Amino acid sequence: MAVFNPFLPSFQADPYPQYAALRAADPVHFSLALQAWVLTAYEECALVLRDDETFSSSSNTASGQLAEVLQQQRREFPLGETPTVLNSDPPTHTRLRTLLNRAFTPRAIEGLRPRIEEIAASLLADIDASNGRFDIATGFAQPLPIIVIAELLGVPPEDRDRFKRWSVAIARTTDVLNTPAILDAAREATRELIAYMDAVVAERRRAPGADILTALAAAEEEGERLSHDELLAFSILLLLAGHETTTNLIGNGLLALAARPELVARLRAEPSLLPSAVEELLRYDSSVQGVVRFARQRTELGDRTIEQGAALLPMVGAANRDPAQFSTPDELDLERSPNRHLAFGRGIHFCLGAPLARLEGEVAFRALLKRFPQPRIAEDGVDRSGTLLLRGVGRLELEVG
Repeated sequence: MAVFNPFLPSFQADPYPQYAALRAADPVHFSLALQAWVLTAYEECALVLRDDETFSSSSNTASGQLAEVLQQQRREFPLGETPTVLNSDPPTHTRLRTLLNRAFTPRAIEGLRPRIEEIAASLLADIDASNGRFDIATGFAQPLPIIVIAELLGVPPEDRDRFKRWSVAIARTTDVLNTPAILDAAREATRELIAYMDAVVAERRRAPGADILTALAAAEEEGERLSHDELLAFSILLLLAGHETTTNLIGNGLLALAARPELVARLRAEPSLLPSAVEELLRYDSSVQGVVRFARQRTELGDRTIEQGAALLPMVGAANRDPAQFSTPDELDLERSPNRHLAFGRGIHFCLGAPLARLEGEVAFRALLKRFPQPRIAEDGVDRSGTLLLRGVGRLELEVG
């Protein structure tokens, strides 16, 4: 009988063998421990992600014991019941997404390239490699995205460490089991972040700047604007989604590349491969391993009946290794084409920040391989981090010389 056990230490180290076993035996699997359907095949994951009429992103549509827990958590969290593009359905989602799109245009994102290159170069120049061993996660992968997001929000440099602390505390709530201590820490971080951003938003309304908060405060579509609470909720979402996922992309990607010196050499010789390489790194070891959806109505999925209100976990990390969709899925192919991975989702909830994440990834790996042409992972130099839904590297020590 197929079993999904994300509590094993081996799962955090490498979830892909367990994904493969479950996908082969029971790709639409009901987990008693999680009280949710765990999906590991590309076909079902893609279907659930794009069918927003059958599968909701709002826990308000859930039922049963899990629904009670989720809805109580939302009620207890500051701004927990304020809709965002992540946890809402049309027409609310349509209104929010339309307004946010006005600030996240491709031209605006590409305009950030020179500044992101400057930040990456500065961080790498500050790394002390004199003793031949250093942590690239804390020195580069973690601060790069937090600086970018902080500058997008107009946050001064001296407050970046606070943003990092808040982000880590909130991200921990995406784990399988949220203990009272984890939830209390996340609620406190959220309250502190809201108080901070409340003052920032008020200042932007008084004195507009060149940051994204100013653009969002001014964004209007057919008489609609983001409410004050919606603007604050989006700031929290941007901090979490824009920081944690890109940090994980850089850490996971560098770990994968460092184990393959021949691919590092090729990327250095052919930098034009970087955009394709970023897509493959996103597929190979996805920053976002899974998302949550809820059945709006009784439906069939695979050979299973999904009851109305049931929770589903499309595990995109598993889908991105499905041999039915990707040839040699456990190999890193920098020229993989087509590469229709699900790392950014699918359908109306396709990641709003995907262009920014791709840009940061490309800039980061270009700068890293220029500064450290032959990155080598130090012995016992890796600590995995993350939750059931997020996968990353907390410590990644490199050796040079």
